[in-house]
Amino acid sequence: MARLPRFVIPDQPQHVIVRGNNRDPIFFEDVDYQFYLEKLKQACEKHECELHAYVLMTNHVHLLITPHTEQGLGKVMQMIGRYYVQYFNYSYQRTGTLWEGRYKATLIDSENYLLTCYRYIELNPVRADMVEHAADYPWSSYRVNALGQDDALITQHDEYLKLANTVEERQQAYRALFKNHLNEKTLTAIRESTNKAWVLGSSHFKDKIEQQLNRRISPATKGGDRKSAAYRERAKINRVRPH
Repeated sequence: MARLPRFVIPDQPQHVIVRGNNRDPIFFEDVDYQFYLEKLKQACEKHECELHAYVLMTNHVHLLITPHTEQGLGKVMQMIGRYYVQYFNYSYQRTGTLWEGRYKATLIDSENYLLTCYRYIELNPVRADMVEHAADYPWSSYRVNALGQDDALITQHDEYLKLANTVEERQQAYRALFKNHLNEKTLTAIRESTNKAWVLGSSHFKDKIEQQLNRRISPATKGGDRKSAAYRERAKINRVRPH
């Protein structure tokens, strides 16, 4: 069965995960992380994408990114993937694939889930018991978004800017979001949506995207999703159909 194209809507953010093949490490030295971020910046600039948050883990990468063209995200991931695998294979005298298949991505409801995805991404090293606090991990965007560290790679999303009126107040409000960890229900929703390429958002947002793309954008529930516009339309037709 042919794979359906990913959900891509220009100017709508996405949560992206790319993993090393067999969950093997893709970063060993500081220079590896630095090279990846350098090429990621170049790719985003070339293909009109804005990066809002990221974390580079030992064997996988999370990105919160907004493409401004329909093909932009795919081209960014293709460009960084090609550059980095060439660099990595040359540096460590190896051959063959580095990545675990295609990258995974989910379209995000900005109003309801964007800041949650910021937290999900930047708290990865804490959940992995690598550090005690997100600020202790050097290869994420937390220090940029929460502490004001300079990083030309990051573009602040409108939802982030809405946190407060001044830079200092925004950073303070952002840090406050990290006082509590995400609950298991939220973690599961983000993981399943991303791994299965479903849309992450409210029922209203999902209905809107489903109508726009004319495709199912979330798993069907038993008996049909009674909240979806598609289900309600089918029910309406069935009610007026003669028996």
